[in-house]
Amino acid sequence: MPYLIAELSANHNGSLDNALELVHLAKESGADAVKLQTYTADTLTLDCDNEYFRIGGGTLWDGTTLFKLYQRAYTPWEWHKAIFDEAAKLGLDCFSAPFDETAVVFLEQFDPPFTKVASFELTHHPLLRAIAKTRRRVILSTGMASLQEIEEAIVVLRESGCPDITLLKCTSSYPAPPEEANLARLPDMAQRFGVHVGLSDHTMGIAVAVAAVALGATVIEKHLCRSRNEPGPDSAFSLEPDEFREMTEAVRIAAQAIGTATYERTAAERKSLVFRRSIFAVQDIAKGGLLTPENIRIIRPGYGLAPSAWDQTVGKLASTFIQRGTPLAEAMIAGSAESSP
Repeated sequence: MPYLIAELSANHNGSLDNALELVHLAKESGADAVKLQTYTADTLTLDCDNEYFRIGGGTLWDGTTLFKLYQRAYTPWEWHKAIFDEAAKLGLDCFSAPFDETAVVFLEQFDPPFTKVASFELTHHPLLRAIAKTRRRVILSTGMASLQEIEEAIVVLRESGCPDITLLKCTSSYPAPPEEANLARLPDMAQRFGVHVGLSDHTMGIAVAVAAVALGATVIEKHLCRSRNEPGPDSAFSLEPDEFREMTEAVRIAAQAIGTATYERTAAERKSLVFRRSIFAVQDIAKGGLLTPENIRIIRPGYGLAPSAWDQTVGKLASTFIQRGTPLAEAMIAGSAESSP
């Protein structure tokens, strides 16, 4: 089954109670894990208001500075223990995306099952080396990344000791247009790099996530909010709990439907075999009588010889009396008329 990650991000809106409620909503919505982001505004950027640090370009956050955005959006480090503990009580995995080396060290105390590398940090090789040295499994988002940048990140992680990498296809746009999801990259990345693949999804709705599972995604990460009516930095492109639950059900149905490349009949199909056609006697046929298109036919149900045996049956002789409405069996056929004495 796909591993479903509820990204909490900034959807706590500055409240620990909201963050803990989101953990419960993630559990109720069918998530397998909740994910945090571990940084401070000072570790990400500079408190500066010149043109380089102001956000523009038609994003959700136009008009503010990077420092102010991150100061508003970050998850206080002193909240982490409470969030990790609450997730553990509910049977949820909990892990985070560290954005600098001090965050990597800080997160080690929680023994997370994974470390996430955000798309924007994929080229931050010193950070990748610090993460890899923990020997934890890594989930690496690839938004904005070129093929060469992905290759280089994988080399850095593997050479620095990372034991396992999952690559997530990601479109770093908020929200992301479905037509830019480019999910065809999923099977290519799996084959090219020999890794598990998944989707970090910023599109609205659940259709892209379901399609990703059909293309081999084993991980789906999606932002979860209490309500998009709450004016948080990330709420506009997050799923509400009912939507996340709908996605959970849909991707798991999709995963079950994919199954394996087998040609064995399913149990349900075996029950339906009776509704195939087969060869039946449609007139009484005397012992030694000739089997002809007049006294035998290919009809439903499927208790008799298969229709594929028709050419080998017509022209043969009945080895016993066959009553009208009887399905033909091989034991009822003696031989061809031409070979009879």
